[in-house]
Amino acid sequence: MLWKYNVSPLVKEYELHMQPIIVTVNKFDEESAKEFRNKIAMAHNTGQKIIPVVIDSYGGQVYSLMSMISTIKNSELPVATIVQGKAMSCGAILFSFGKEGYRFIDPNATVMIHDVSSGQLGKVEEVVASAKETERLNEVVYKMMAQNCGKKDDYFLKLVDKKKHADWFLDAEECVKHGLANYIRVPKISVNIDANIDFE
Repeated sequence: MLWKYNVSPLVKEYELHMQPIIVTVNKFDEESAKEFRNKIAMAHNTGQKIIPVVIDSYGGQVYSLMSMISTIKNSELPVATIVQGKAMSCGAILFSFGKEGYRFIDPNATVMIHDVSSGQLGKVEEVVASAKETERLNEVVYKMMAQNCGKKDDYFLKLVDKKKHADWFLDAEECVKHGLANYIRVPKISVNIDANIDFE
């Protein structure tokens, strides 16, 4: 994702107190969730009016995803999500949390949706408990994604069920069709630095 500065010829020298923040998500783990939270907080102090979140990820830990979702929900600034390359598993869910009208996807990017997996090993009781929690998380994330896309709560759950719960790969046009993406393009950021001279 690119950004450029447009500086008024009236300004000979300038210094930004803080550079615009663009958040990049490649992983979903405890460390990346913490970094995500810190960068979103920093963006609130730069003067920018929207926070771009660029997603290029194979996915990761669902609890780290939930932490990032909480960060977006508590942000005072709107968040734009941009998929470049891929948004798979947790990445697809996070993509849907961009503000409506601010979800972008590169024309050649891929989104992949599938069920939450636990990979739990251990005693029978532990496996059963993990399976119940996985099922709960599955319903939660599919419901949230559907609501973000303006669909009925079971919209994505039914589609995944119809596909026999296999990995579901979507291209850019399919993402628009299902309400995940608003635009098939990568936006650009312009930083305008101006000097306004008024006479009263």
